Amino acid sequence: MGRMLAWLDERFHVIKPHRRFLQRRIPDGLNYAYCFGGLAFTFFLVLAGTGLLLSIYYIPSEKEAYRSIVMINETVLFGWLIRSLHKWAASFFIVSIILHTIRVFATRSYRPPRELNWMVGSLTFLVAMASAFTGYLLPWDQRAYWATEVGTAMIQTIPFAGDALMLAVRGSNEVSGATLIRFYSIHVLFLPLCMGLLLWMHFHMIKRQGIAKRL
Repeated sequence: MGRMLAWLDERFHVIKPHRRFLQRRIPDGLNYAYCFGGLAFTFFLVLAGTGLLLSIYYIPSEKEAYRSIVMINETVLFGWLIRSLHKWAASFFIVSIILHTIRVFATRSYRPPRELNWMVGSLTFLVAMASAFTGYLLPWDQRAYWATEVGTAMIQTIPFAGDALMLAVRGSNEVSGATLIRFYSIHVLFLPLCMGLLLWMHFHMIKRQGIAKRL
């Protein structure tokens, strides 16, 4: 147990208190490639803000979801702008995470004692992809419906547990209103909470360990 705690503290640094937030160890020779992580966090904040605004008018109902999207686009003041910001921020969020991951891999910043941070970052990417997938269904149009139909049907190919997992994801045998409500709940509640926890862990370790030096 003592060795496990020492291993965790070496990587997560939970014993020693933080210094002031702006006191950071910045190695020489950094370039703009090191900004992709900060860009991803900025897009996440945009997603959170616009998502909260959209949730005021969006109705996660089989009969009302599409009409609420039309209302947001055509009736709500600046609704079209907020929805567009949410849509494009989601795309740039994924792209920024991918570029950040490539930079970390290229500079070998995943090596000890930062391997735990690499695992947290990988989980963050998976949560981001899950957020994109669940959010794609919410407009409840033909394209969203059939994309979700195909995407969830792929789960059925998993040996032994495929049928049960697909039923758990959809909430029924077919993509229906139950699927819409389930995806909405996962998209606006569970995944943002997971993302917030993972980002806190990620930033905590960066603060403790500092930015990895260039090769």
